[in-house]
Amino acid sequence: MENKESKVTVPVCEKYTLTIREAAAYFNIGMKKMRRLAEENTGRFAIFSGNRYLIIRTKFEEFLQNTSTL
Repeated sequence: MENKESKVTVPVCEKYTLTIREAAAYFNIGMKKMRRLAEENTGRFAIFSGNRYLIIRTKFEEFLQNTSTL
């Protein structure tokens, strides 16, 4: 009997960090705009991990609540 790796899938709404693609889809923002926001706000709601940006979902939600325009 082979031991198959079980892949754990976490719903996007429960993840702490999101990729640019996940965040763009979740918040209904274009990928280019999401990447630009991540680059401009590293340390505020985005982190650079390895070779990609990750969006801290809860902090980005707060950012959206406190801003009137993107």
